[in-house]
Amino acid sequence: MIHVTVWNENRHEKTNEKVANLYPKGIHGAIADFLSKEQDMEIRTATLDEPSHGLTDEVLEWTDVLLWWGHKAHDEVQDEIVEKVYNRVLKGMGLIVLHSAHFSKIFKKLMGSSCDLKWREIGEKERIWVVEPGHPIAKGLGEYFEVPNAEMYGERFDIPSPDTLVFLSWFEGGEVFRSGCCYNRGNGKIFYFRPGHETYPIYYQEEVQQVIKNAVRWTAPTDGPKSNFGNVKPLEKI
Repeated sequence: MIHVTVWNENRHEKTNEKVANLYPKGIHGAIADFLSKEQDMEIRTATLDEPSHGLTDEVLEWTDVLLWWGHKAHDEVQDEIVEKVYNRVLKGMGLIVLHSAHFSKIFKKLMGSSCDLKWREIGEKERIWVVEPGHPIAKGLGEYFEVPNAEMYGERFDIPSPDTLVFLSWFEGGEVFRSGCCYNRGNGKIFYFRPGHETYPIYYQEEVQQVIKNAVRWTAPTDGPKSNFGNVKPLEKI
């Protein structure tokens, strides 16, 4: 079983009636609902206003893959918790960063850059091209899929070049964006996935759900050898 924790700041759902109606269980609840149908996944959720933001040492130790959604309250995330998540990623925990969480403390720490971008919110069409069709995160998709109404994110996206770019988005207004980015940090794998604005029903879309399910399986830890550091004795006689 892959142990998955879906983290959400859960603020828009409390203050915006449109968001509350669209995601009555919260964005974290909507994601948890479709992931919980997968036989190889066990799901829990956590939110910003819980003690330790719901990410206690016990929860983090349990978690194989952490999904992160944030937007308006990035600065409220405690640095101590960010450091714990960072260290868990380096030790092998997978991290999936969704939409506006590009500006989260944890993603910026792992990327070592501002993670800034262009944006526009007028509900335009987004066409998401699969540019690495052989990658496991692209499993079950066509050559491209479309989100009918989306918030535009545009280049330049101030991130390091991805180890693998799986998706490239085109928007009705003309911009393009690296919307599916894979990274390795320490023993952990990271996937940034752009779609998912809070006022659009994007997390109910079949292709988006397929990507997230694929990403959970790709970022999950493997049973490879543990990394050893420091001074070591030679294997051979010298």
